[in-house]
Amino acid sequence: MFDRLDVIENRYEEINALLSDPAVCSDIKKLTELSKEQRQLEKIVNVYREYKNIKEQLKELDILRKEDDKELASLAELEYDELKHRPQEIEEQLKIMLLPKDPNDDKNVVIEIRGAAGGDEANIFAGDLFRMYFKYCESKGWKTQILDSTPSEAGGYSQIEFMVSGEMVYSFLKYESGAHRVQRIPTTEANGRIQTSTATVLVMPEASEIEFELNPADLKFDTFCSSGPGGQSVNTTKSAVRVTHIPTGVAVACQQGKSQHENKASAIALLKTRLYDRMVQEQEQKEGAQRKALIGSGDRSEKIRTYNYPQNRVTDHRINFSIQRLDAIIDGKLDLVLDALLNEQEKRKLAGETNK
Repeated sequence: MFDRLDVIENRYEEINALLSDPAVCSDIKKLTELSKEQRQLEKIVNVYREYKNIKEQLKELDILRKEDDKELASLAELEYDELKHRPQEIEEQLKIMLLPKDPNDDKNVVIEIRGAAGGDEANIFAGDLFRMYFKYCESKGWKTQILDSTPSEAGGYSQIEFMVSGEMVYSFLKYESGAHRVQRIPTTEANGRIQTSTATVLVMPEASEIEFELNPADLKFDTFCSSGPGGQSVNTTKSAVRVTHIPTGVAVACQQGKSQHENKASAIALLKTRLYDRMVQEQEQKEGAQRKALIGSGDRSEKIRTYNYPQNRVTDHRINFSIQRLDAIIDGKLDLVLDALLNEQEKRKLAGETNK
């Protein structure tokens, strides 16, 4: 492990030198790649340097506590006892930090939520999930932007897509993809019976210009009037834009912007993200063995979580985790579930590394 840490520290110093090189500064692609790598290595290097600093302090304190000066030796002994457990604690921290990272972890994301089984209640639940994510993102200081939505007449959305921008967004939200199930008495239920409905969530890492480029000749653009609940027209100008990627048939539409130009830019960004996500999924299928340690199967139709309103309980089926804090979680305190998911994922990764 320490050989790896020395290599990482040397690479970090090498990058710092390269970032001050005028030739690198004039190459935007190279500069972006190196800056990203620097940010990824910096946290590990800082913790490793803290580790080395404490080890040096312990060496000096070990000498001082054997001094003839009893007062000085006593003070050194106290300080030594306070610090002696820290190297082992930091070693455990470094082990986790050295685990393989998802290359998309520091990306922004596009989230798509759709009402699935359950009719109007599924759409209402999709709206509840959107508000849950919106409040969670707000608590993190992340920016949200609705790209496209189809409101439901009964409330909520039959479909909504939005961008989330901020620090390490994908690393927190990547396990949200899948089928979310709700159990409650719908407002539309006259007999007071509990109904089970579902909504699907898809979390896609945003594609950057460096990673994914579109050939303009492969794109077909259509414009139309934006619509509201039930498909009714809400304006008379064709400001909404649909973009189709001809080779794959993948199509996206955006109508939230005030102008056709704004919607076109959002639609292209969304299309890039969908195509990049498709490419990532195909690659992960080829490397299926590497996904065995991941939370869940990765199948986006997989039932991942149940929200049981009568019992105020949320259950994440992938890690057999239940908590009776549904009211807080649906109000945006999603860390109550995500912390358990992320901790379990780190444990599984660490176990996989240990068994190699």
